[in-house]
Amino acid sequence: MRVIDLTQRDSQQNDQHFESLSWIETAEEPVLALGGLYPAGFRGHLHSHSKTQLWCARSGVVLVSTAGGRWMIPPGHGLLIPAGLEHYSEMISEVRMHSIYVDPLIIGSHAPRVLEVTTLAASLIEELVQSDEDLPAPRRKRLIMDLLLDEIERLPERPLGLPFPGEARLARLCRHFLKSPDANAGIDDWARALGMSRRSFTRLFRQETGVSFVTWRQQACIFASLPRLAAGELVTNVALDAGYENIPAFTTMFRRMLGSTPSTYLKTRTV
Repeated sequence: MRVIDLTQRDSQQNDQHFESLSWIETAEEPVLALGGLYPAGFRGHLHSHSKTQLWCARSGVVLVSTAGGRWMIPPGHGLLIPAGLEHYSEMISEVRMHSIYVDPLIIGSHAPRVLEVTTLAASLIEELVQSDEDLPAPRRKRLIMDLLLDEIERLPERPLGLPFPGEARLARLCRHFLKSPDANAGIDDWARALGMSRRSFTRLFRQETGVSFVTWRQQACIFASLPRLAAGELVTNVALDAGYENIPAFTTMFRRMLGSTPSTYLKTRTV
């Protein structure tokens, strides 16, 4: 339906970005499709949509942030963003994206969710993200939309959301951890850094993030590894830098979270 290229100079980036937001809000179709190319380092403005958005990464890695957390979207995945939720995106690398916008009465969500985009969903989205002259006939277009909506409801959820605490001192520790992940980081060390007892720290951490420290640490290690893997770095280097003592341990955790080994994961995410 519409394709934008934001790999241009800053003024054109902003113009195209705001033009797209206006189009999304004023279009009357129940399902909208948007394709785009973003340069590495691009950061969008804080905004929201009146429609539910499925933000899909065709290639590259993007980080979407809200007041409540961050969500990583690696290739082959999409983030379902609830209507009305303020968010902004940051491109970890050059990103080719497809976005679908749907009336929230058709598809709604109470919170952001990272979904794995199936081959069928990717093909249907590809059919919709075309130039105007190549759009399918109305009946075919309606069939594509209906099947896509049904498929979106079936997409498997992946644990790539990383909740961030609101408490300032704890948030600083979490941000530092993402820059230097350590799979062996201990609760006692973090509690000591905050001048708290172990029990008080674990209670605070769960209150602030909704998950245990160990669960968050595991997610954060994988979270931090994805941009490096997407950039082509060796799995061995990424695993050792994240504090894993050996490759099998890293691979086991990666497979548990994402369903495949790191050596094959990104190769198969070319939707």
